[in-house]
Amino acid sequence: MRETITTEGGCLSIETGAARPGATTIVERKGLGHPDTLADHLAERLSRAYSRYTVERFGAVLHHNFDKLALLGGASEVRYGAGRMTAPVRVLVNGRAAPMCGGEKIPVEEIIEAEVRAFFAERLPEVSEHLNIIFNITSNSSPGAVVTGDAVPDRTRWFNPRSLDDLRERRVRLSNDTSLGTGWAPENPFESFVRELVDHFSGESDFTLSHAWCGSDVKLMGYWDGDQADVVLCVPQKSRLIASRAEYVRNTESVLAECHRLAGLRLPGAETRFRLNTRDVPEKDELYLTFTGSSIESGDEGVVGRGNRVNGLITPLRPMNLEGANGKNPVYHVGKLYNIAAQRLAQRLHEATDGHAEVHLVSTTGQRLDQPWRILVRLSSPEVETDKVQALVAESLEGFPALTDELVSDGIVLS
Repeated sequence: MRETITTEGGCLSIETGAARPGATTIVERKGLGHPDTLADHLAERLSRAYSRYTVERFGAVLHHNFDKLALLGGASEVRYGAGRMTAPVRVLVNGRAAPMCGGEKIPVEEIIEAEVRAFFAERLPEVSEHLNIIFNITSNSSPGAVVTGDAVPDRTRWFNPRSLDDLRERRVRLSNDTSLGTGWAPENPFESFVRELVDHFSGESDFTLSHAWCGSDVKLMGYWDGDQADVVLCVPQKSRLIASRAEYVRNTESVLAECHRLAGLRLPGAETRFRLNTRDVPEKDELYLTFTGSSIESGDEGVVGRGNRVNGLITPLRPMNLEGANGKNPVYHVGKLYNIAAQRLAQRLHEATDGHAEVHLVSTTGQRLDQPWRILVRLSSPEVETDKVQALVAESLEGFPALTDELVSDGIVLS
């Protein structure tokens, strides 16, 4: 059944009895050291650092976006028991940021450089001294600043405000783009397993703490039909901690044993197959052996938006979009806010109905942020109390100011 309700900004469509996802699952996740994840997380870190600075200094998040950041891979030399960087990783900081407010200069490049170096010192210490930071930051306004006479168009002041009064969003928050935010819930057991397994090898876990050779550029692609799982997994090893080919091979056996152990706990009864580092040719010493634990050391690139979605997974058989949320302005960029809001709302609707929930929020540029042009809610439950769904939707749309605060204060982890 489908019900359409006219709202102040557009319309809300509620579909009940909508089809549940099929049993077949294809899911991908990129670990903490994957170049795309590095780009995502660094862009978001820059946005939050800039936001905190401007909030503390001026009382508001000033205009900025770093969501086009890219990492261009360096070069390395890898040997058993050794390794070194031979060319730096280039950090291409593309974006816009207000360089001044009320005549006071904002140290944009200094903030960015400090954050970039701190990020790599934490995430990939071996790379931290081999960085070339390239600044490509402007303060140009978006289209619409038509010059008539001697007056300065208001839009041109967005990235150089005389005071906070020049920030339109202080009066009303308008969508910066025509875009889509998508969320769904719940995850199935295999999707949750994929998330846990990648984090287990790429983050801080009992395994990585006791196996220091384990690198963080982990990537997993999995297929599941409800009974059988087939997983292709890449887990690098750090060359300076690997003395020989035989030691590398033994370590891969340790990784596979750990995969099967966790599968037994999380997917009991399922037949699970794992294939690890499938490009290896041991007899030719062609191995996933790295100096830093990430392919960013040797020519690979990372770009914002090519990694995990806001929910941390890449799920082509689920509803999803291609927005790069990381690094976007947390005040009015719908590519960030609508995806987070849709995911959270889907989770609440799942909990309220005990069924599958999908949420799609569609914006129109220049329209109020809290009044999407279209809202589509799809629920598997055949009978739903429409007024309760409306109430949850309304509560979600009223929460954008709090969501901004949560993002700036590091209360939300993206992907």
